[in-house]
This record gives sequence, structure tokens and C-alpha cells, in this order.
Amino acid sequence: MSCVCQPRAERLAAAASCRAAAAGRTGFLRPCSAWAGKGTCKPFEGTCKPFEGTCKPFEGRMELLGAVLLAASLLGTAARGAQAPWPDEPSHTCFFQTLSSPDSEFCRGDLEVTYPQLGDVGCSYIPQCHQYRWRLSREWGSPRVRYPRADKGTDLRTGDLKGRVLTDYVRPTPPPRSGYHRYQLRLYEQPAGQHIALGPEELLSLGAWAMESFVERFRLGSPVASTQFLTKHHED
Repeated sequence: MSCVCQPRAERLAAAASCRAAAAGRTGFLRPCSAWAGKGTCKPFEGTCKPFEGTCKPFEGRMELLGAVLLAASLLGTAARGAQAPWPDEPSHTCFFQTLSSPDSEFCRGDLEVTYPQLGDVGCSYIPQCHQYRWRLSREWGSPRVRYPRADKGTDLRTGDLKGRVLTDYVRPTPPPRSGYHRYQLRLYEQPAGQHIALGPEELLSLGAWAMESFVERFRLGSPVASTQFLTKHHED
């Protein structure tokens, strides 16, 4: 496994074909092709560890008659102890780092959360380079969410989600000088015939309602898939 600056299309294809291999890497470079003329790709300084094992395709089909997608912004407490493995690099080089344990254990089921230019941010830190944190909190709208394991042809599999929105998307806005904050997305299977709705107090809370109470009230059980990313204030 070589450590090179791959074109974006090749990198995304490789990540999709064997996502489990990412667990064996200590870090990787995002492509510089989008920023031609603004710098050069630098070789990865470290050790690329090949994935030891076998990537097995998902066996069977998961048919979701209905699904509930919940996003949690854990702004009450910062991700204590979560530090980027290296400082932010100059703008011509952009390092992306995957989350380590225990944060990485939250990511399961191959749920994809894609923002413009960033690609799938699941289970990773958002770096400062190219104003990514600023764009995440000030410019970009809701991400494209895709669940490849869903039954073929469903909205979840293609990322073209349709349905009733309970609360509108709110951009991640971690406070200044508060460190990294976790932003989580959880996918639940909606019980057949179950009507999902917010209560009067939840409707008035502007999205700040208790997810645990919501899940328990509608008996959603454990998430089918979940992921998270960490980011901090764009000026930090």
C-alpha cells in the first residue's frame, strides 16, 4: 500500500470498495488536484499499515419499510481529550485523520455523510485547511446521507432522501476556544405502522429535544447504523 496523493475519484472509489481497510491507516492525504497551482502534494510522513484481513461483502438484504434518521450535535460538552494527532498544516497541504478508539467505535454500518469538497466525513476530524470548518458552519447546507446496505432502489441507498422532516438541519457551530465537538448521525428502523411525531415541548425547543426520550417513546431500539465527525470553531 503506497502513500500518495490520489485523484479524488480514485480515492473515493477505493474507500467505497473496502472501507474497513481505513481502520489500519494512521492517516492519509486528501487530493491536491482541486487546488492546482496553490501548492504541491506532500508525501505522507508516517507509516501506512495495510489492512490485515478480508473484506467480506454484506450478505443478504436489509429492507427498511421506514427509517428514522437522527442527528445529534453534542454541544453541551466538548470532546474532552480529543486532540488532532498533528497541528493544522499550511493551506497547500490538507491532512485528514480518522477517529481513534473510543470515538471510532461509534461508527458502524457504513453510514455515509457527504459534504461538498470534503466527501464522506464519517468517523474523521474536520481540518482547518481550505476553510473547511468555516464552510461547514457558515456556507454548506445539509449533507448527503447514504446507507449503501439498504435495499436496492430505496432512497437511503441512493442518498436521495424523501420523507417528513421533524426538525430542520442546523449547521455545526462549536463555540470558540472549546476544543473539538462531536456531531453524530444515527439511523433507526421505523416500526411498521408507527407514526413518528414530536411532542408540543419538542416542537418549541428548536431542535434541542432529548434524543434518548424520543427513541424510547417510539421504541426504535438500537440504531441500524451510526457515524460521527469531530470539528471545532473555525478560528481555533
